[in-house]
Amino acid sequence: MLTVNVNGIRAAHRHGGLQWLADSGADIICLQEVRATHEQLHEVLRDSPLAGYFVEHSPAPQLGRAGVSVLSKTPLKRITTGDPQLDAEGRWVEVEVDTDIGPITVVSVYVNSGEVGTPRQDAKYVFLASMDARLTRLQSPRRKKPAVICGDFNIAHREVDLKNWKGNLKNAGFLPEERIFLDRWFEKAWIDLGRKFGGDGPGPYTWWSMRGKSFDTDGGWRIDLIITTPNFAVRAQSVVVAKAATYAERWSDHAPVIADFK
Repeated sequence: MLTVNVNGIRAAHRHGGLQWLADSGADIICLQEVRATHEQLHEVLRDSPLAGYFVEHSPAPQLGRAGVSVLSKTPLKRITTGDPQLDAEGRWVEVEVDTDIGPITVVSVYVNSGEVGTPRQDAKYVFLASMDARLTRLQSPRRKKPAVICGDFNIAHREVDLKNWKGNLKNAGFLPEERIFLDRWFEKAWIDLGRKFGGDGPGPYTWWSMRGKSFDTDGGWRIDLIITTPNFAVRAQSVVVAKAATYAERWSDHAPVIADFK
């Protein structure tokens, strides 16, 4: 299973990103910031090495913004949550996938980036509240089906999850009011596989600005996560951040995160 913010599916394709994703061999691929209509996405995929994948896609209402998709080598069943924040904003797509261990729920999520003191931050908290309610239902003790949430959470959880944490204490992405959501989810038994397999940190980071030298100096943020219910976390064998070898080889400002499950 693989998750990555592609920073625009068409741009990623031009820079070799879809070939890279196909070469990964992932059975399930979660994409964020697709930035395409249904027609544009399928046109790109049709002419790419990912043409054989089944696709579920939630575009944003605004053209050229957000958008999330799940691609799978096996058929997908789309799940409607009933919450317009999750179903209609191009930030959450939830599917059911049949596997050798039975059906599992897979979500591709793109949390708002936010901006302190603006309506963008207010929108982020509204979305996080909807996401919190959905995660509570997905990890209910009465629910036996495993669930995996993959995506760009746009929140660094701890100081070890971003290089310049002191300089970002008052910035969106590292605010206490945002981080408390991650506290709550992990206290409710969701497992952060990147941290489980990545050790105590710092890092491994998943996003670096395209500006300056942050990529070369590894001045990044760990904001791209794969979190699972405990009954699926036990099947995880490894989690790897596939950072490009050089700046020139990047096809997104995010690195793919790859998890192997048995």
